[in-house]
Amino acid sequence: MTVEALKSIIEKREGTQVEFKKSQNELARSVYESICAFLNRRGGHVVLGVDNNGKIVGVNPAVIQKQLDQLAKDMNNPQLFKPTYYLDYETIDIDGKKVIYFYVPESNQAHSYKGTFYDRNQDGDFELRSTEQIANLFIRKSRIKTEDKVIPGLGLKDLDQDTFNQLRRGLRIENPQHPWLAQSNEEILHSAELIVVDPETGKEGLSIASILLFGSDHAINIALPAYRIDLLCRVNNIELYDDRELLSCNLLKAYPIMMAFIKKHLPEQPYIEGIQRFSLRDTILREVVLNMIIHREYSSAYPTTLTIYRDSIVSENWNLPYVYGHINLQTMRPHRKNPKLAKVFSQIGIVEELGSGLRKIFKYTPLYANGKSPVIDEQDIYRIEIPYTPTIQPSETENGQKSSQKSSQKTTQKTTQKTTQKILNLIRINPYISREELAEKCEITPDGVKYNIRKLRNQGLIRRIGPDKGGHWEIIE
Repeated sequence: MTVEALKSIIEKREGTQVEFKKSQNELARSVYESICAFLNRRGGHVVLGVDNNGKIVGVNPAVIQKQLDQLAKDMNNPQLFKPTYYLDYETIDIDGKKVIYFYVPESNQAHSYKGTFYDRNQDGDFELRSTEQIANLFIRKSRIKTEDKVIPGLGLKDLDQDTFNQLRRGLRIENPQHPWLAQSNEEILHSAELIVVDPETGKEGLSIASILLFGSDHAINIALPAYRIDLLCRVNNIELYDDRELLSCNLLKAYPIMMAFIKKHLPEQPYIEGIQRFSLRDTILREVVLNMIIHREYSSAYPTTLTIYRDSIVSENWNLPYVYGHINLQTMRPHRKNPKLAKVFSQIGIVEELGSGLRKIFKYTPLYANGKSPVIDEQDIYRIEIPYTPTIQPSETENGQKSSQKSSQKTTQKTTQKTTQKILNLIRINPYISREELAEKCEITPDGVKYNIRKLRNQGLIRRIGPDKGGHWEIIE
């Protein structure tokens, strides 16, 4: 460590990865709590001879060797540190004062000091007191991701056939030549690495990822009894809610329900970029939803929530932090927490390039929220707040409300006209297209497809030739 580099660290003051101790005449015993916390979190720099305000006070040269010997002895004492850990210390002269510096790397094991586990946040070191906190520490250090853990006793019979059919419809739309289309359910699970070997028993079994993606409600309740996704609308009733969806179904079924809830309660805002026209609302919130279900740590009982307020949307899910603290385009480090889940969603064109989701959120939120930016914090709880401009303000007069309602009706009419036109175009391209495929392509619910099909039939624009299964559409010119 050079003097210039160390000065730069000291100038940044204490934080998630920097800790100062005065230790002028004797070693501060709290330094071991910081070492333990750094080992258990993301690592960090420790400087002895600097006070909490970043002032260099120096370590008494007469006790430097004693402190170094004490550090080495204690860090290798299993009665104090478990497991023990070797650190490399150095003495550095800064402006005529001597300080002791050492870097604590992130460990791949969970460490305790005097029988207590410590973790690190922006406020310093804190004890892990609850069983759940300690369990989450071990999960974070585990080499086996939660999504790869095998659930004994569950088999193919516990998976939902309709979800496999839904996956195949999505694959057919995204890539009609996709190899999974010719595979059985079991072969798809093997291809997606969702059937894995249990390292403890050496036997193959369904992973948690396979249950999350394809499991029946019963199977999910066995594998992850605390799993829930809570969708809340609190635009008017902040204390309770205006509307609520509590989901316990698998993720492939949950995703369209979550998007439908968002479309139901949030204002649409079309946007044209180049020659492409798309929805700012759907583009931003799709990434928020995907973060909630793909980057969540499913071992925790902490509820995953998406709450729509009058002027913001807030999502929260339990998380194993990779970058600790506030996230922006400079600090973000793209990292898939559940790559198996992401892989399946990417096959149907929902998940894109790693890191593109956050970039979209930062790019398009100001356009959707009248210049306001998103707020993203990655800690044990991953929180995203998306501001937006409500279509109806609480201070509007009755006349203003009527005007807004008329405007909303006109917007709805225009949206419906565009949807029916899109359905006509899709039928023209593929007369055999199914209602499910139309729903996917148009990003509307099956009921929405039925409504638009009925409208087109009543207008004499289309007719059905043959039965629902095996027949096709015909456009009446």
